[in-house]
Amino acid sequence: MATRKASCNCEKLSLTYEGPDPERISLCQCNECQKRTGSVFSVQARLPIEHVTIEGQSTTWTFPSDSGKPATFRSCDSEGATYHFCPECGSTVYWEIAAAPDLLGVAIGAMTDPTFPPPMISGFEAYGHPWAMNASDLPMPGGHHD
Repeated sequence: MATRKASCNCEKLSLTYEGPDPERISLCQCNECQKRTGSVFSVQARLPIEHVTIEGQSTTWTFPSDSGKPATFRSCDSEGATYHFCPECGSTVYWEIAAAPDLLGVAIGAMTDPTFPPPMISGFEAYGHPWAMNASDLPMPGGHHD
């Protein structure tokens, strides 16, 4: 059993997970994940709620939105999700998954833990940027940065 902690940038919203490695860790390239993260993909885990403790206040946004306006893009959360983000710094830390009410989604990047297991599945590659999975092939002058 591992203890892992995810938090927002200002650390006022956090999630602590005490349990085995998640059964599902995914890399997603759907349009919703791209918009939510501001990146070309997201990496997330689904955690059993009974192993999660949440501290701090969150602001929520539900997808598809409560405005009644349907989403015009494909999403891994097509059945709906409520995202919890910090009202101070805006970082999304976790989300409730309509299709899996006993699990919480958590952004692996919010854990900043290089020992976290890698994704087991990938999804929505058809919506991905063709260069995203080949970063080592990009012409980036100046070398790497630590």
